Amino acid sequence: MVLDNATMPVVGDPKTVNDTFLDQVVASAKAAIDKADELGVIDPKRVGVGGHSYGAFMTANLLAHSNLFRAGIARSGAYNRTLTPFGFQSERRTLWEAPDMYLKVSPFMSAHHFNAPILLIHGEADNNSGTFPMQSERLYAALKGNGQTARYVTLPLESHGYIARESIEHTLWEMLRWFDKHVKPAKDAQN
Repeated sequence: MVLDNATMPVVGDPKTVNDTFLDQVVASAKAAIDKADELGVIDPKRVGVGGHSYGAFMTANLLAHSNLFRAGIARSGAYNRTLTPFGFQSERRTLWEAPDMYLKVSPFMSAHHFNAPILLIHGEADNNSGTFPMQSERLYAALKGNGQTARYVTLPLESHGYIARESIEHTLWEMLRWFDKHVKPAKDAQN
């Protein structure tokens, strides 16, 4: 099973909601897997996760802070929140007002703790101020430097959303290949 486009709301006081971001997204992912297992529609030992932009950020954090997934795919995300110092999503505080939170929710800072392989895909011309390609480049370098399994794919001339037919087809091929390799095989299933 692939957990993709799942709703994982982060709720709480708007001023401090991201202080519990990691706990909330891990709990949401576990609840989704547990429910799918209860319904008998998945093998809970073979689940992948994926997301785009903020979903990529969530995906990377799930791989860094849980053992729930066999692999993940993160497209055009932001992984080092110190590079988005004036807020992100619903975060209202700046890096200087909440430095510990910015570091805690940055999967880049946990590159040595990833528990599953990750495929990073990014548009080479991403013009979204929070998701410049450097975000994926640096996370990839950090993961590889820490001996993690990762692949980094850039899409020429693509911005934050991919529009060229070749890019979309290549992205789909990479995603299917990644999950076929890391999630689908029954042998060596994680506990």
